[in-house]
Amino acid sequence: MFKFIVKKLLMMIPMLLVISFIVFYGLQMTGIDPINFMVSPEMLSSNKENVEALRESLGLNDPLIIQYFRWLGNCLHGDLGYSFDGSSIASVIAVRLPYTFELAGYSLVLSAVIGIGIGILSAVRQNGIIDYVGRVLAVLGQAVPQFLVGIVLIQIFSIKLGWFPASNRVSPDATSAFADAFFHLFLPVLTLTIGMVAVLMRYARNTMLDVLNSDYIKTARSKGIPEWKVYLKHGFRNAMKPVLVILVFRIPMLVGGSVVIESVFSYPGIGLTMTNAIVSGDYPVVLVTTLIIAAAMLICSFMVDVLNALLDPRVRLGE
Repeated sequence: MFKFIVKKLLMMIPMLLVISFIVFYGLQMTGIDPINFMVSPEMLSSNKENVEALRESLGLNDPLIIQYFRWLGNCLHGDLGYSFDGSSIASVIAVRLPYTFELAGYSLVLSAVIGIGIGILSAVRQNGIIDYVGRVLAVLGQAVPQFLVGIVLIQIFSIKLGWFPASNRVSPDATSAFADAFFHLFLPVLTLTIGMVAVLMRYARNTMLDVLNSDYIKTARSKGIPEWKVYLKHGFRNAMKPVLVILVFRIPMLVGGSVVIESVFSYPGIGLTMTNAIVSGDYPVVLVTTLIIAAAMLICSFMVDVLNALLDPRVRLGE
């Protein structure tokens, strides 16, 4: 198992390097010139010699591959560079990244509790009211795009009812930061949760039904074991193994989806930071935020591989 983990970790290194180079190269090809953000238009037209000297001192005339490795070396030493507005990218990431983890974490926990709970109840009470309602909601949750769900929730709960704010994380005049953060987080967390619940609900239901129809469940019932014990000890425990795999497998999609949801709700996380940087052409910020999101998704995929290997030894043996 140790060799399997080390192998997967080592495979992430070249993948991150390839992703970083592709993003770096693509942003360089956009034609955005950092000098235009550092020097006034008057100086650009009247003092071309000094501008060219500045470009040379910053290494912008060097070949692309040299610029890439210089940037990569700085990142490995903890220097993420500066935004075009002069702010440190590292300080911006340090503030915004925990907000994204907060949003994704709450959504993951809430969707796991609701999705697995309703899925198990639907299987136990098959063809009942909960089962029918759950299946309809699961189809709708997967069919409707998340950004559209977010817009609808804003229209209902923010604009018409006025129950929850539609943007930001906390209000400037908030008396209780925790309570105010809860109200600001409610709608974006709910938006991300709806899509996750739909997947987990259907998967938990189908897995639980397969387990309940298996031979060892029939044997347990024939021995006179109470029905609640059959569901809890024999059914639920065995049905959760594949459900946990699909739960971890959805984390990369949750991280990617938070980028869109943060833009819809103007939530100050890493996704909104990247979106604003793309709009303003601030490619140093785009480069770092894209790399961070890619790294987070690779780590989530690594967790899926490790969990699969723990549950099924054939995976780590390469069979």
